[in-house]
Amino acid sequence: MTQREQAASAFDDLHARHAAALTQQTYLLTGRPRLARRAVEQGFRLAWQRWPQVAVDPDPAGWVRAAAYEYALTPWHRLCPGLRPARKPKHFQEPKHFQEPKEFQESEPSDRALLEALLGLPAPYRRALLLHDGLGMGLYETAAEIEASTPAAAGRLTHARERVAERLPELGLDGQEPVRQGEILRARITGLAAAHQVPPADAQCVRSGSERSDLRTTLAAVGLAGLFALVTLVMMIVTPDHYTPSPNRPLATAPHTRLSPAPRRGVDIRKQGNAAVRKRLRQARLTPDVR
Repeated sequence: MTQREQAASAFDDLHARHAAALTQQTYLLTGRPRLARRAVEQGFRLAWQRWPQVAVDPDPAGWVRAAAYEYALTPWHRLCPGLRPARKPKHFQEPKHFQEPKEFQESEPSDRALLEALLGLPAPYRRALLLHDGLGMGLYETAAEIEASTPAAAGRLTHARERVAERLPELGLDGQEPVRQGEILRARITGLAAAHQVPPADAQCVRSGSERSDLRTTLAAVGLAGLFALVTLVMMIVTPDHYTPSPNRPLATAPHTRLSPAPRRGVDIRKQGNAAVRKRLRQARLTPDVR
């Protein structure tokens, strides 16, 4: 067996063990089967593209879960009505080509109420509640996955529990210890996820789709680099290497101002001295001699 075949076998095994459960959990996060399926498929695609990194990760399933949750809660999904996270479970608004499981139409009223309560939470609080109470992760691990401090994660979890307790008093969360609240919610969330199963995509289809996406990305990058080089070459050819002024427009010149010559100081002094000498000579001629 080649190295590539070993990697494909390990990836298929990871997909077979975690894809179905992860799709159910993502559905509770988004309320849309199509978005949940697409998010999990995207998470496994990224995992296959970065398989050398994922294969040595201490928790490969957690790596895929984090990638799927990030994709499911991406803000740009709000611009697409078909992928926008629901405020209520949208079982009957999926495209016709997506075949809904029969369980979606046969949900118990209590399950639907719990799902609506979860979807009514802000996305960061919903994610913290699903990770901690739904999957049973510790507070530190939950904080690390949602990229928040431990006090911030604890605050989100407490707020989420209070909101669910206010909306569903029949759960009996009021007056219970935090540990007991987590146990009650984990049992209900686990049952809710089992009742809403979303079939994941096939592992081989995920791998082939990931390879096609990676190839398209590479070709696009090469095409953009080639286009940039072509534009640069054309600009170098058509642009002259020196500036030539337009023949129709005269060159701008500075306004001509006539400056008076600077006074010649030495010449003026000599002229004044000569005039004084001539004046004294005239006076001497006009004065008669005194004998």
